[in-house]
Amino acid sequence: MNVIDQPSAVLPENAYHPLKPGESYTPIVPAAMQQHEMTWRSVLWGVFFCAVFTVASAYSTLKVGQGMEAAIPISILAIGLARLFKRRSTLLENVIIIGMGGASAAVVAGAVFTLPALYSLHLDTHPLQTVFICLAGGCLGVLFVIPLRRYFVREMHGRFPFPEATAITEVLVTGEKGGTQARLLLEATCVAGIFDFFATTFHVWKEYVNFQFIPIVRNIADRGRMVFNFDAIGFILGLGYVMGLPSALLFCAGGVLANFVLVPVVWYLGSHIAMPVYPGTIPVDHMTAAQIYSGYVRYIGVGAIATAGILGVIKSLRVIAGSFSIALRAFHGGKAGDVQERTDRDVPMISILIGILLSALAVAIFFGKFQVSWTILGWGLLLTLVFAFFFASVAANAIATTANNPASGMTMLTVIISSIVFVRFGLTGTTGMFFVMAIAGMVCTALCVSGQFITDLKAGYWVGSTPSAQEKVKFIGVITAAAAAGLTIVMLAHTFQFGEITPGDPRPLLAAPQASIMKALVVGFMSRQPVTWLLFGIGAMITLCMEMLGKSPLVFALGIYLPLGLTTPILAGGYLSHFVSKRSIKLGGEAGRSVRERGIILASGLMAGGALGGVLGAALRMIPGFREELIQTPFYDNDLISQPVAIVLFVGLCVYVWLKSQKKEA
Repeated sequence: MNVIDQPSAVLPENAYHPLKPGESYTPIVPAAMQQHEMTWRSVLWGVFFCAVFTVASAYSTLKVGQGMEAAIPISILAIGLARLFKRRSTLLENVIIIGMGGASAAVVAGAVFTLPALYSLHLDTHPLQTVFICLAGGCLGVLFVIPLRRYFVREMHGRFPFPEATAITEVLVTGEKGGTQARLLLEATCVAGIFDFFATTFHVWKEYVNFQFIPIVRNIADRGRMVFNFDAIGFILGLGYVMGLPSALLFCAGGVLANFVLVPVVWYLGSHIAMPVYPGTIPVDHMTAAQIYSGYVRYIGVGAIATAGILGVIKSLRVIAGSFSIALRAFHGGKAGDVQERTDRDVPMISILIGILLSALAVAIFFGKFQVSWTILGWGLLLTLVFAFFFASVAANAIATTANNPASGMTMLTVIISSIVFVRFGLTGTTGMFFVMAIAGMVCTALCVSGQFITDLKAGYWVGSTPSAQEKVKFIGVITAAAAAGLTIVMLAHTFQFGEITPGDPRPLLAAPQASIMKALVVGFMSRQPVTWLLFGIGAMITLCMEMLGKSPLVFALGIYLPLGLTTPILAGGYLSHFVSKRSIKLGGEAGRSVRERGIILASGLMAGGALGGVLGAALRMIPGFREELIQTPFYDNDLISQPVAIVLFVGLCVYVWLKSQKKEA
């Protein structure tokens, strides 16, 4: 059989529709045709993109609670990269690169939900433990989703919308503009990388703008505890653009409620009480706006996010129930490997079972290092495998249906049930906290990876990839992402504080909102400390109100929890997206579509470059003798000059995105 590199890249008419009786789907690369697929080129570039986007995504998720989707930027880069070689990369090689690179966002999503809590709890976590938790969860996610492939991808063809897989496939099959798009993406990445690196690493201009050099603003902050903040960096601008104006408005609304309503109300009521009010440690009248926010309002945000996650589980009960039966049926009657047709060939079931056994053994050895009883070890292993198995099918079902993975709710459920079990058997304190967070980390990573992997498999099915090839290289992607994510979290833990500011600690803060929620839950179960149930309850009521109004409660709750300085530039990005979108509608046709696509590519570049610039700055801070004053402008300490300079430069980024999005392609 001859190897054919470039068939016609046109999707069949029945690609997105259920098949009629007797009808079959023939992908772009039919089963009888062979292309270069799992080559050294595709694997090595997949590893490279996976590592780079893992580092960027870890930083972005820890900073603002929203990760960056890697698949679309990587697909653009893969298509552009194909033009650099004498033998142009094939469609199937690009699928391999995207699948491996896409593991970055999935592993990071699982890791940042839990692992930063291990460091904020000061549990003396070893870097290898961090990497292992990511690796074990990622491998289980891949292993448990392979038997589900045939059902979700082939048998239910046209019955699940697969929104993200559709977007990836459309990028692949319209790749004739890939070179231009890749250059634009790399340009925006470099611009934001340089901008954010200098803004966050050295004293060149102010990163945060509060306008308190204006007397009336300073007076409002002092008398009413109403403080405005704006983090003027490119990464958050790009994030707001990708989120869009409706979500950005909702996100920022949560911050407005927290900082301009809840903080002043707490100060007004508490200022009449001469003694500290729990959980505060000093009288409210002596607190700054930032102290009131971290001491009281932040717990309201925790309750709001936790309730949003629980509501997500409740709304997904039908999906969860159906997923369990699908998963059990797939493992009971799976015949992966029996069908010899290339486009329907999975890794053999015996290999899957061996992989699960080896993963279970590794997890058991990991737990056994803590010198706990056989009962505790057995329960820890059982909970990990059962939750990972069932939640993998839930994630696959949810992604195939809505492109939304209920990771927060599933992880909270894991934390709650695991805590109850271990407390029942007498395991509490720091060891109990570590056990619960390790289990939650593995489970969360497994369900995030499984949801992302089913997307890869569906995109591969549409274009004609070999499933077994996708499945094999996915393990390489997971290994790469686990190492990169684990080590990035370790590095950031040395240079930043996670979740909340510790008095006397000079390190800057990364909000890590999801991990902070998990930390609050596990501390509530595993320690004897009092719990701020009233503040949690207020947050829960706010979430219920948002649900009744038909708005996304999780986005609003994240806005409450995150500092206002992070939500306001997201709103700026949302408005920029809105204006570019209006311009594209006005132009219409091919010109309008080009403006819209270029705007998204530029925003993706801002996110990737800004995150990488921030991580590079964090790495420099680990070097002995490093000081932010190594590069300092004469006007840096003068807010009257430095803050307006930051505003002008940020506006300049907005103008750059606007002008570049309007530019006609050559």
